[in-house]
Amino acid sequence: MEPLSHRGLPRLSWIDTLYSNFNYGADDYDAEGNEEPKALPEGSETMPYIDESPTMSPQLSARGQDSGDGVSPTPTDGLGTGGERDAGKGLEMRKLVLSGFLASEEIYINQLEALLLPMKPLKATATTSQPVLTLQQIETIFYKIQDIYEIHKEFYDSLCPKVQQWDSNITMGHLFQKLASQLGVYKAFVDNYKIALETAEKCSQSNYQFQKISEELKVKGPKDSKESHTSVTMEALLYKPIDRVTRSTLVLHDLLKHTPADHPDYPLLQDALRISQNFLSSINEDIDPRRTAVTTPKGETRQLIKDGFLVELSEGSRKLRHVFLFTDVLLCAKLKKTAVGKHQQYDCKWYVPLADLVFPSPEESEHCPQVHVIPDHELEDMKMKISAIKSEVQKEKANKGQSRAIERLKKKMFENEFWLLLNSPAIPFRIHNRNGKSYLFLLSSDYERSEWREAIQKLQKKDLQAFVLSSVELQVLTGSCFKLRTVHNIPVTSNKDDDESPGLYGFLHVIVHSAKGFKQSANLYCTLEVDSFGYFVSKAKTRVFRDTTEPQWNEEFEIELEGSQSLRILCYEKCYDKTKLNKDNNEIVDKIMGKGQIQLDPQAVQTKNWHMDVIEMNGIKVEFSMKFTSRDMSLKRTPSKKQTGVFGVKISVVTKRERSKVPYIVRQCIEEVEKRGIEEVGIYRISGVATDIQALKAVFDANNKDILVMLSDMDINAIAGTLKLYFRELPEPLLTDRLYPAFMEGIALSDPAAKENCMMHLLRSLPDPNLITFLFLLEHLKRVAEKEPINKMSLHNLATVFGPTLLRPSEGESKGHLTLASDIWSHDVMAQVQVLLYYLQHPPISFTELKRNTLYFSTDV
Repeated sequence: MEPLSHRGLPRLSWIDTLYSNFNYGADDYDAEGNEEPKALPEGSETMPYIDESPTMSPQLSARGQDSGDGVSPTPTDGLGTGGERDAGKGLEMRKLVLSGFLASEEIYINQLEALLLPMKPLKATATTSQPVLTLQQIETIFYKIQDIYEIHKEFYDSLCPKVQQWDSNITMGHLFQKLASQLGVYKAFVDNYKIALETAEKCSQSNYQFQKISEELKVKGPKDSKESHTSVTMEALLYKPIDRVTRSTLVLHDLLKHTPADHPDYPLLQDALRISQNFLSSINEDIDPRRTAVTTPKGETRQLIKDGFLVELSEGSRKLRHVFLFTDVLLCAKLKKTAVGKHQQYDCKWYVPLADLVFPSPEESEHCPQVHVIPDHELEDMKMKISAIKSEVQKEKANKGQSRAIERLKKKMFENEFWLLLNSPAIPFRIHNRNGKSYLFLLSSDYERSEWREAIQKLQKKDLQAFVLSSVELQVLTGSCFKLRTVHNIPVTSNKDDDESPGLYGFLHVIVHSAKGFKQSANLYCTLEVDSFGYFVSKAKTRVFRDTTEPQWNEEFEIELEGSQSLRILCYEKCYDKTKLNKDNNEIVDKIMGKGQIQLDPQAVQTKNWHMDVIEMNGIKVEFSMKFTSRDMSLKRTPSKKQTGVFGVKISVVTKRERSKVPYIVRQCIEEVEKRGIEEVGIYRISGVATDIQALKAVFDANNKDILVMLSDMDINAIAGTLKLYFRELPEPLLTDRLYPAFMEGIALSDPAAKENCMMHLLRSLPDPNLITFLFLLEHLKRVAEKEPINKMSLHNLATVFGPTLLRPSEGESKGHLTLASDIWSHDVMAQVQVLLYYLQHPPISFTELKRNTLYFSTDV
């Protein structure tokens, strides 16, 4: 069955005849106005697939039919000729796109009105002795229609005068942005759509009056139409809102195409398009996988519920698979290599009927192969390589470089991203066929694992039969995968179009406030994940709130974003069962109580103020706030106005005042980390609670007597975070502004002897307090790295965390070193990491030895 949004198009208006390359329909509406969804095969679900990609949308073609019967707004004047036409064509095209869309918007509003018309009389009879429908049934069938109608009526009333009184400077991007921001109403409508149709059908069967109403609803014709009314079924009208979001998204695509980049509407339309596309993607993934029926030779109806790319551990090596979940079977496939121009096909690696599929518990999976985890520093190295290539691509484009060079770079970037995609996942997802074989996937996030598990378990609640597919049946099923798949591209950034959002780079501050909706007391905590380089990474974790139904965490986290577009919150119940705790490090045994995801909308989060939100997950509501700081802003070094404290005060001032060689704050934090945090997984990488860090900062600044008591009670990640914050807030970096260019040049030297000479000379050139503190920190970080098998923090990880903090120049000095704000792995940052790594990998460096030795040759720094 063809997806409903690919239906044949009706007669076309004059706009289409003029510009047959527009790739959106005025609406699926013909002269009679009675276009309906095609009948679905018996037994298949009625939920349509929402097409989100403009390239897959129906092409309008000029078919020379009588345009008078179609949607016909008043034609504009001719487009002019020659140079005049070229100059004004973009803006004329904007007007044409908007005129067509406005006409279809009028039809859509009329359709919604027709749907709402019987609602009032039905409600009036619901409270009488002879109700046609109950209030509950009315509420279900007409759910959110009134809200959708009001949104579009307001939009139409605002847009109409702008199009009618057209001039080239007209702005309407804010209207589309507002429309996109109200898509939550459509989400609620789509969630309810299937049950609304089922309820309407049941009511029609049991009530003749309602059957009569729902079979012939009167839709007003457009103003210029000869027909005053047309008859449409309720089922057809209930489909219209679902179709509408796709149409609006396609219009935005076309408007952007014909809007100059310097026009004030351009960023607003871009934002509206991004929100709409994200919305459609989330609908397709979460709510409405393409449930198109596939019929096996036995005549059974089988539908695709979910598909996606997963990494399988097969015969000891990692393989990228495309996994398809059908109503009764899980099929694991790989894309066949085909000759250019040949139709691509999948090759089935294995399948498990859902009736035979079980999830082994961690203790049952002892025999599963040990997962070889790629060291973090190798993953970080690859991220650096990818970012360096991205920078080169951007430079080539800016310099209008050869397309062949750009293609070569993009190919290299794809290869590196593919390696990262294959090697970064480490969370096991085990599947067992009760008749024998086990399979092991590796995922980057517990969120995905939970989604797959929940989708399979939901299907397993039905009465499923075990079966064996014949080779012909398997061939038919595998053959259908290519046509049915909802996920087309491997999730790497090099697959993205150039105009797609690059995501956010910088720091996201998130406060997890509280949660409610739990049915019984439990030990609860939340984790936060963001996407990075095509996959999701866990970035923060709240403390466990014991034995409660309403946890109040109120914990703030600072999360580093690397081109991130989404934030996920997962809520867990802590498992204290000792028999399960000694499993493989990557095995998460805690139970997910709820999970949710939100898009990181730059407009919403890029303000100085906190933006409060609630995420709903399986009946649980988690309340949180967030704000975003760009990387440049977050690493500004601003001297403290209060010179009596330690934060933002020169290190020489602090050590002189304290009569110490190393600031007290540095010594105490390091001592505490070595006492009880040196084996903490992710120490210095996992962010501490921001409110705790601020409390420690205040105590150190005030030189409070209770510092030691407070340190001994404080979460170790907060103490590690305080130490990082101290170095980040120094008015000039520990390795000084003056020496920064020389450090950058020294690390780039290729001759080992020259590099050694230069790097040691640079250390010797540091002021004594800076040098002694640096050597003190260096030895501490080496001791942390010695525990890498336990804490997972290598020298490379530590250099990545501390390099920019210790070296990044202060504001006044960095003018010559500015890089793209989005370029988190810029050459400067990479060099800063390499400088620290050089010293971390160096044999022990003693202050007295360093001062005693003289250079073979001296250079002015």
